[in-house]
Amino acid sequence: MQVLSSLAIVAVLLITFPSAAGALEPEEKDLGFVKLFDGKSFAGWRHNGNWEIQDGAFARVRKGGDLTYATGPAPDDFELRFDWKVSKGCNSGVYYRPGQVEYQVLDDEHSPYGENPRQSAASLFFCMAPSKRVAHPFGEWNTARIICKGTVIEHWLNEERVLSFDYADPKWAKQVELLGIRGGDLTGRGGKIYLQDHGQDVWYRNLRMRTIPANEQLTPDPNFQPIPIPAAALEKEEARVQAMLNRAKP
Repeated sequence: MQVLSSLAIVAVLLITFPSAAGALEPEEKDLGFVKLFDGKSFAGWRHNGNWEIQDGAFARVRKGGDLTYATGPAPDDFELRFDWKVSKGCNSGVYYRPGQVEYQVLDDEHSPYGENPRQSAASLFFCMAPSKRVAHPFGEWNTARIICKGTVIEHWLNEERVLSFDYADPKWAKQVELLGIRGGDLTGRGGKIYLQDHGQDVWYRNLRMRTIPANEQLTPDPNFQPIPIPAAALEKEEARVQAMLNRAKP
């Protein structure tokens, strides 16, 4: 009966996230990952003609909007793995919850966003900074993971867990409130995965996802500490927040 149950689970995953050409790593196959991109076509994805496929990667090449995985929403509990590469000064991101919930993809060195760690590569944009900066320079590939289970969120960059927190923990209330002002709700579910077109060229490849089973635990890192925000960057952020609050007034 256990074998049949496992096969049934795999069948559901394959329907939700169609498998692509090319083999997964054995470890990923055992965990139940399936590919979201076959490296050759836009099957399962929707865009406005501004994305192309280059050397097995999605490439944003002109203005036109985001690239959305249209087959279905992200599971409530999931792990998404992918590679990304940016052009000089690029700002992009991977959205995975309804609203403004984003794994930031950025050229930290040349983008003006990079001065604020809460907006740097692998941050939960406008909410939580990573614990360290480990992004490669523009033009080089990075590996990434987004892991969500219950109220715990992790962001990985280049095989390092750089963000790990429980958004229900009161000690992170200010960061969660900040995201809410921007329009993000970490309690939201049912959002579609999409890759942001923010005006600069960016590349994504090797997108694969799994549903995290109910009996698999995800424990936040008790030692996680986000990078402190420099005074000048914090002043700019506070001005931006005040502008958002002013616009929201009746």
